[in-house]
Amino acid sequence: MVEQLPLDAVFHALSDGTRRAMLRQLTTGERTVGDLAAPYPMSLAAASKHIRVLEDAGLVRREIKGRSHICRLEAAPMHAGQEWIRHFERFWTQRLDVLEALLIEDDKGAQNDPE
Repeated sequence: MVEQLPLDAVFHALSDGTRRAMLRQLTTGERTVGDLAAPYPMSLAAASKHIRVLEDAGLVRREIKGRSHICRLEAAPMHAGQEWIRHFERFWTQRLDVLEALLIEDDKGAQNDPE
């Protein structure tokens, strides 16, 4: 098995809609595995597998209190993903700025061109 880099693990964890929804639930506070599984037609074992992927990415911390597994959001690892995406946002913003300038020049040329 190939070991994932931290950013790879974050993007892998975020690639699944169920896991993203679980993270959204955790933004309002701690939840049990049962709470996180409740909105979905899945077993607690399946929910636990999703949570394990989130844990492996460092996005969730699970604490065992008696028989309950309490999950807490750890959002810090998402910062690296945000920085990676921000690089491409700057890339595309620059390209769109160039396109906008070309379109403005084209419009000016069309207005000055008597037909």
